[in-house]
Amino acid sequence: MQVFVRDNNVDQAIRALKKKMQREGIFREMKRRKAYEKPSEKRAREKAEGIRRSRKAARKQAQREGLLPGPKRRKPAGAGGR
Repeated sequence: MQVFVRDNNVDQAIRALKKKMQREGIFREMKRRKAYEKPSEKRAREKAEGIRRSRKAARKQAQREGLLPGPKRRKPAGAGGR
């Protein structure tokens, strides 16, 4: 993983690095490895993750087929009416 520092702007580079690490799941992995995980807990976690993945895939498929409404769209910043 690489992040380039432009114009000696280290703060911006750190933010970019944190965002990349978040996307890759490194923080989640570090938290998980902090303490020993029993094999039974690992199996339960992996099973739950698989169920979550399959439900998400089924939900996306249903949205593509028009059976469910699509995800809610966010309003652009500054578009709030008053």
